[in-house]
Amino acid sequence: MAEVRLQEGETLENALRRFKRKVLQEDIIREVKRHAFYLKPGQKRRVKQALARKRNRKKMRRESE
Repeated sequence: MAEVRLQEGETLENALRRFKRKVLQEDIIREVKRHAFYLKPGQKRRVKQALARKRNRKKMRRESE
């Protein structure tokens, strides 16, 4: 859980900016999106394999350049 305490003399905008950065670093948004809907185990496996294929294709393209 991301938590940011307002420091003395700090503006709310700066604290909000720190909070957003902390949320991005902790991958909270990604977790929320992942748990937004249920995937059957087979579907989850297919999605994982598709992402792996995509990563490998990208890696091969970079190596060939």
